[in-house]
Amino acid sequence: QVQLVESGGGLVQAGGSLRLSCAASGRTFSSYAMGWFRHAPGKEREFVAAISWSGGSTYYADSVKGRFTISRDNAKNTVYLQMNSLKPEDTAVYYCAAATLGPGSDYEESGEYDYWGQGTQVTVSS
Repeated sequence: QVQLVESGGGLVQAGGSLRLSCAASGRTFSSYAMGWFRHAPGKEREFVAAISWSGGSTYYADSVKGRFTISRDNAKNTVYLQMNSLKPEDTAVYYCAAATLGPGSDYEESGEYDYWGQGTQVTVSS
């Protein structure tokens, strides 16, 4: 069982930056791949970024590539999402998720993830 708690959301102007954190409970955090998804009003939940259990592989949605960076610190049981050059269309509730994924898995598929946090709101004003 893994419990996830996101933090770091808030209100920021377009062009600004935020860093989201997701703290995980449990001693097996390092065995899980971690992902960030977001859900904006009127839209379906979408994949944002993911990182393998070791941190050696990262994956990004085209819409955030070059602006967002996912990282993890297994010693702190925490995964991060650094968001730069934020745009109003990045406004959403951001969720972190954990999954036991391996080579060949679809990191972008939300159904692959077993545990989810409660979400943190990110609002980007124009």
